[in-house]
Amino acid sequence: MEMKENTKVEVLSSEYLSRKPWLTVRKEHICFPNGADVPEYFILEYPNWVNILAITKDKKFVMIRQYRHGIREEHFEFCGGVVDDGETPLEAAQRELLEETGYGRGHWKQNLKMSANPSTTNNWTYNFIAEDVELLEADQHLDGGECLSVHLLNLDEIKALLAKNEIVQSVHACALWKYLAENHLC
Repeated sequence: MEMKENTKVEVLSSEYLSRKPWLTVRKEHICFPNGADVPEYFILEYPNWVNILAITKDKKFVMIRQYRHGIREEHFEFCGGVVDDGETPLEAAQRELLEETGYGRGHWKQNLKMSANPSTTNNWTYNFIAEDVELLEADQHLDGGECLSVHLLNLDEIKALLAKNEIVQSVHACALWKYLAENHLC
C-alpha cells in the first residue's frame, strides 16, 4: 500500500476553548488536501507522558493499583506521569517510579513511543523498561490527586491480569504485550 509522505492539512483557523492545567481544548477549522472541509476539529492538548514497566531483581513486576475517575474503576497499571518542563522522558520516568513506588536504580531502556489517540490528542507516551530495580524508599511521594497501592506480581499473575482484561490502560497493555512477545513469555 503506497502512502503519500507528510500529507499537509491546512489549518484555516484555530482557537482555544479551554486552557486548564489538565484540560486544554483547541478547536480548528481544517481542510484536507482532497478538499474535505472540517469546520470543527477538536484537539486535546496534554504534556508528554511516561510509564514504566519495572521488574525487580527477583523478577517481580512493580505494578500499582489506582482508581481512575473517567471510568470510575480501579485497575492494575504501571506507574507513570507527566514529563515536566526541562526533563527528558527518561528523567521523568525515573522520578515517577521513585515517587510512586519507592523503587529505582536498575537498567533502563525505552520500549515504545506511542500516541494514546493520535486523532484527538497532541502528546506522546514514552514507555520504559526498568529491569533489576530495587526498593530505595519505603514512603511514597504522591501528588495531591493520587491514591494508589504498590504490588509486586510474578509473571503468571501478570498474564492472568491481561487475560482477564484487568490492565485496561491501553498504552500499558500494549507495552506489556510487546515486552512479553519480544521475550517469548506469552
